[in-house]
Amino acid sequence: MFAISIAAEMVSMQIQNLRVYERHGLVAPERTSGGSRLYSLEDIDRLHRVRELLAEGLNLAGIARVIALEDRVRHLEGRLRRRDGSAASE
Repeated sequence: MFAISIAAEMVSMQIQNLRVYERHGLVAPERTSGGSRLYSLEDIDRLHRVRELLAEGLNLAGIARVIALEDRVRHLEGRLRRRDGSAASE
């Protein structure tokens, strides 16, 4: 888990941008009991993806949609793998 300053440095972004992305639902860091944000490696990967999509010209609403669709595809692929694994073992 990484503090916001370390996370921002890891993805070459400004701290305020990370806060904006959180407000837009693009990343959801955990919080300490004192309210400090803690970013996981998954959050860091997500922020890299946000940066890539920004570079491609997408706005934050477009990025949110792309990420939601990518998450849905990963979820469905996982279900398919589990289903295929169950069928193969029968």
